[in-house]
Amino acid sequence: MPVTAKICGLSTAETLDAAVRGGARQVGFVFFPPSPRNLGFDQARALAVRAPALVEKIGVFVDPDDVLLDAAIAAGLDAVQLHKVTPERAAAIRRRVPVWVAVAVKTAADLDAAASFAGAADRILYDAKTPEDAALPGGMGLRFDWTLLQRHRHPLPWALSGGLDPANVTHAIRITGATAVDVSSGVETTPGVKDVDKITAFLQAVAQC
Repeated sequence: MPVTAKICGLSTAETLDAAVRGGARQVGFVFFPPSPRNLGFDQARALAVRAPALVEKIGVFVDPDDVLLDAAIAAGLDAVQLHKVTPERAAAIRRRVPVWVAVAVKTAADLDAAASFAGAADRILYDAKTPEDAALPGGMGLRFDWTLLQRHRHPLPWALSGGLDPANVTHAIRITGATAVDVSSGVETTPGVKDVDKITAFLQAVAQC
């Protein structure tokens, strides 16, 4: 089974085009003001229109309210990726749009949270747990011990995130058996600034798996 890739935190036409050209299956748009990758609705709409229909447009949110969700979904999203939400909230949102839920991982015990989203989400995104005082729930270049996933029974389809970059993604896929990966900071020059060459290199590495 070929490995699919999502390039997250895109904000320009140039980098969106690089992701599409390189074969990304999904592109991610962030709707979280503290993030350097945060987009306005008009920006998101312009990028969503530019992306081909076969490329999924995923909105990234941190415990969003309905007003924010409504406005973002109207900008052309195909699905949403939720951080710091309860299974009940995820299930309610899933009645309107497909849902990915991020599970923050540092130890094996953290993986258990994935089971609570069975029936409430369409996909789990295993991401590295950030420090308690961190302003962002992800996109910080942190990684967790990938070997934790080797013995885990996944309750849902899943993707690997957290600290991936062009140099390590092939190794990460081999260790975890991931069939889907997600990258943000690993293809940036500075926080929030995507690099076309890094996006291309990342997708080339994934394509070789």
